Amino acid sequence: MTTQTFHSPIFVPRIAGSVAAFFANLAHAFAMATGAQARFDEILRLQSLSDDELAQIGLSRDDIVRHVYADLLAQ
Repeated sequence: MTTQTFHSPIFVPRIAGSVAAFFANLAHAFAMATGAQARFDEILRLQSLSDDELAQIGLSRDDIVRHVYADLLAQ
């Protein structure tokens, strides 16, 4: 009786790695888009406030974008 062993082609792990990387990049892009949408919504919300309401929370119209992106600008 003879035994025959088949080895999987070397490109299978490469394809699997490429597919995994694609989905990881897709998830990252989705997370970035979600964060960008949340920041945009916050800018719109703050812009809809009156100058008096902004002053009550310590902001002026010129500070809105800086305030929303403060965590990124501090780096």
